[in-house]
Amino acid sequence: MSPVLAGVLQLLALMVALALAYRPLGDYMAGVYSSPKHLRVEKWIYRAVGANPATEMRWPAYLRGVLGFSLVSVLFLYLMQRVQGSLPGSLGFASIDPDQAFNTAASFVSNTNWQSYYGEQAMGHVVQTGGLAVQNFLSAAVGMAVAVALVRGFARSRTGELGNFWADLVRGTVRILLPVALVGAVLLVACGAIQNFAGIHPVGQFPGGVQEWNGGAVASQEAIKELGTNGGGYFNANSAHPFENPNGLSNLLQVFLILLIPLSLTRTFGRMVGSVKQGYAILAAMVTIWVVFTGLMMWTEFHHGGPAFDIAGGALEGKETRFGIGASSIFSVATTLTSTGAVNSFLSSYTGFGGGIAMLGMQLGEIAPGGVGSGLYGILIMAVIAVFLAGLMVGRTPEYLGKKIGTRQIKFAACYILITPALVLCFTAVAMALDTPAHSMTNSGAHGFSEILYAYTSGANNNGSAFAGLNADTQWFNTTIGIAMLLGRFLPMVFVLALAGSLAEQKPVPETAGTLRTDKPLFSGLLVGTIMIVAGLTYFPALALGPLAEGLAS
Repeated sequence: MSPVLAGVLQLLALMVALALAYRPLGDYMAGVYSSPKHLRVEKWIYRAVGANPATEMRWPAYLRGVLGFSLVSVLFLYLMQRVQGSLPGSLGFASIDPDQAFNTAASFVSNTNWQSYYGEQAMGHVVQTGGLAVQNFLSAAVGMAVAVALVRGFARSRTGELGNFWADLVRGTVRILLPVALVGAVLLVACGAIQNFAGIHPVGQFPGGVQEWNGGAVASQEAIKELGTNGGGYFNANSAHPFENPNGLSNLLQVFLILLIPLSLTRTFGRMVGSVKQGYAILAAMVTIWVVFTGLMMWTEFHHGGPAFDIAGGALEGKETRFGIGASSIFSVATTLTSTGAVNSFLSSYTGFGGGIAMLGMQLGEIAPGGVGSGLYGILIMAVIAVFLAGLMVGRTPEYLGKKIGTRQIKFAACYILITPALVLCFTAVAMALDTPAHSMTNSGAHGFSEILYAYTSGANNNGSAFAGLNADTQWFNTTIGIAMLLGRFLPMVFVLALAGSLAEQKPVPETAGTLRTDKPLFSGLLVGTIMIVAGLTYFPALALGPLAEGLAS
């Protein structure tokens, strides 16, 4: 079987598996967030934190819950790293330096999981499982809660109440993430991923010294790392490490987990607003972008650009031979179009255009299908923009799901789409203008510029993958990327919840002959066009200096 055919068959198998899980999981999640009942374990948690799950919150109160909980999470994870040297199960590792501890705390709480450290050489079992793995669950649950609040804004009328943040957080964790991650962890162990609390032990004597391996609760962390679109690996090689991703089956399973919840949330959205067709329209836009990007990535990586590519059958440098070009391309697109950031290959070794595709996937806003929760609310913001543009074309007040999109709503949406580009481009410009950050670049020219552009794109968009080749473990990058991750995660949530509150207060507008049908293929096409135009106009100059220049020169 040719490598190209193998890659296409894997993509088709993945699409079939996702299609089979789409409806039952989407309906189940809609029931979870709509149910008035609380499980016994959930009631215990509410008592422990002093929350009343029956209390409805307006958007400012909901936002305070999100920000307050996330602030405590950052401080707790920062403290755990700073005292690691005194904790049991630290494997003899020292406490983490302040700038690195801040960067890592900001990274995992913001669902970014950017790592500028070697996991197997820095973090012990307690920090890995009690700190990082816990935040993999909680940061994903926060994103889902914000998405559900926005959906309620569309579904409700003449009220500013968006639900209860603590109830949404606990339900998302207990009823959705935990059970699915448990099944995923068992399947990964069956595939060969390790799950233990073994310490550091030597495995062989080599001319350069003794090679040592770490054990760890890898499979359980790997499952939620992918399911929650987190991406932080137990080992520095991430999903290219055989302990995390042993074979082709486990690789396909991990991509399935990455895409499972973000795609299924469109079904949840359709059920909660009372029209599954609306969910299908959003799903169609997501899948179109995902399939096109995957096809382009596979084409550019299989494309023969010289004798070395001819011999290898494509751009095989930096890719695991266990997976090959096809599976590596599928994995890289899935992670950069979501907020996962996991990698099973070396992105810096991709072709110029291949690296550009991965970068552009993040710059779209990671909405095809995007992160857990963040992908849904991100594409709904773009849907508001698309409806507004359509309204301008025909000269009538735009409406979406029976809600008028007026000046207030479009201001919230515009602020949302401007935040991350401003963070990415401003931080990149400053880093390129200073001497110290440039010393961290392994390469010069277009590829070196791509290293820094990719780092801030990954941080501000809460992806977490690294282009590699950049030494990001410096005070400058630890601090600035940490700030970019926090601002890129929580500032957009302010405008998402403000928009949700303004929509929930409105009275539904009846459909007329002039109402744009947002459940038709025409709207899905308009949405895809809006996403590509907004991203293209924003990032094209920067991309032209980096991956496009490199691709055209090769």
